[in-house]
Amino acid sequence: MDDYVQFIDQIKRKTGIDLSLYKEAQMKRRLTSLKNKRGFQTFTDYFNELNVNPELFAEFLDRMTINVSEFFRNPSRWEALSERILPEMTKGKRKIKVWSAACSTGEEPYSLSILLKRDYDHMSHDILATDLDEGILKRAKSGFYLERALKEVREADLKHSFIKEGAGYRVSDDTKRDIRFSKHNLLADRYEGDFDLIICRNVLIYFTEDAKNTVYEKFSNALKPGGVLFVGSTEQIFNPERFNFKMEESFFYRKQ
Repeated sequence: MDDYVQFIDQIKRKTGIDLSLYKEAQMKRRLTSLKNKRGFQTFTDYFNELNVNPELFAEFLDRMTINVSEFFRNPSRWEALSERILPEMTKGKRKIKVWSAACSTGEEPYSLSILLKRDYDHMSHDILATDLDEGILKRAKSGFYLERALKEVREADLKHSFIKEGAGYRVSDDTKRDIRFSKHNLLADRYEGDFDLIICRNVLIYFTEDAKNTVYEKFSNALKPGGVLFVGSTEQIFNPERFNFKMEESFFYRKQ
């Protein structure tokens, strides 16, 4: 068996994460670079050390997952969400249930909490924030960010939703209150249901077409009728009707 293929199988048995569902060229290049950087000749040697070295294993998980984010990333999309998508979605409702899937270090669910408290404070909010990487979730729960991550945050929101702390800012307890952080594997775990909105941005581009289609199907099943899926700027769904979606506007798909 090929050294890399065996490694993929071993990682799946160890973590439940199926790396074969990610685009092979990108994933193999990323992991080969990391293996070589740490001085291992083969993936077999690398895996053996991952089993006994917690720091190396944590580094592997961090490199394997995609953890680049900032608050209100692509602000025009957040404006569209607040001004055009949410008004229709929230008509007659007293509560909204939202899922920030593959939330990385937490900027996205916190952005959502800030937006909902600012523009939809007449409603209660249940925000589920999930990621594959427990280390990343721990950082998200702590809610501490350097200033560069907050460049798109409005001045009023910065004062209301953050506390200055050392070299950065910490998210206020009020902003954290409606968010549930939980470990979740998009490709293997059960999905909650009855969501009004699911946000999953800049993650599915790393999946194979078959894996993407599976996730879109599961997202559709997890949404209420009329619920919306909000995707990243490079993740247009070319056949949304296949998943019972209709494009509401660019990057927003409403379940029929």
